[in-house]
Amino acid sequence: MIEIVDAGPLNTIQDLGRPGYRDIGVTASGAMDPLALKIANLLVGNDQGAAGIEVQTFPFRLRFRETTVFAVTGGANAKIEGVVLPPWWMQTGDAGQVLELLPSPVAARAYIAFAGGVDVPIVMGSRSTSLRGAFGGIDGRFLQKGDSLLLGESLATALPADGLGVVPPAIALAEFFPVAPDSTLLIRALPAGEYDLFGADGERFWSQSWKISSQSDRTGYRLSGEPVRPTESVEMRSYGIVPGVVQVPPGGEPIVQMSDANTAGGYPKIAGVLDADLWRLGQARIGSRLRFVRSSHAEARTLDKAVAAYVDDVRNTSQMVGRALKTMAGPQRVVREGKHQ
Repeated sequence: MIEIVDAGPLNTIQDLGRPGYRDIGVTASGAMDPLALKIANLLVGNDQGAAGIEVQTFPFRLRFRETTVFAVTGGANAKIEGVVLPPWWMQTGDAGQVLELLPSPVAARAYIAFAGGVDVPIVMGSRSTSLRGAFGGIDGRFLQKGDSLLLGESLATALPADGLGVVPPAIALAEFFPVAPDSTLLIRALPAGEYDLFGADGERFWSQSWKISSQSDRTGYRLSGEPVRPTESVEMRSYGIVPGVVQVPPGGEPIVQMSDANTAGGYPKIAGVLDADLWRLGQARIGSRLRFVRSSHAEARTLDKAVAAYVDDVRNTSQMVGRALKTMAGPQRVVREGKHQ
């Protein structure tokens, strides 16, 4: 069990979401940076989709009520009892110790996974919190000071008592995720259904940079910049929406649908963000700038394979380390197994 000691608004329990219910108007929810959550889970020996904590307001503090294996990934500066932890790191916390997360200057969200995962009721196949629907997680709300969270049974995986880390994907996959010289976030996308209606403005959609406005949240990122508009007014029937769809409302400033995306909408669609770039968009900070880069289906497949290979490498390496530690330990347990010594 863990206790929330200090938490601002919007910090929630998330897993990989509940797809499959959009036809009845239920948004998928799930981690804004699913790659970071997957890696955190693999580091503590969980299935990659176990529930953890998504932290997007800082400082965030929790106390361990018992010896617990945990991992912190994504954007945060983490300390345990004041000792700084390396980024993307698994560690064991002892009963009474406090884990503190402070904001990162370059990324918006951090993820904490625990061996066994956060044990809250499953709603429609997921433990994710839906703030808009007020269900999932803890009564559909964000975490508060004084909350106590139960953890599930951890797998019998041997883990290094001194911790274990991975190379963050922004470094390990740098060749696949280039950075602009002026630090503008480059987000790859494909033209969507109504792209041709935008004429010359369609080309400007790609060439200009957009600022992520303060009106952005888990539902969508509202972008500020010189408006783009269709060459003529268009009446559209509502259509289904998934994360990554870029709509253009009458004001001409695009909206990128995110993890809590609406299930249907009627604004023209100008583009769709590649799935492999959504985790990077989920880490973009309010006020930062991005530029869309026109991509291709072939590039999308290449990026998907690169990300999948990175996840597989972390999974295989973690399991290999666990097996090696068990072999070296022999009958004497010199490493911690799961959340118990």
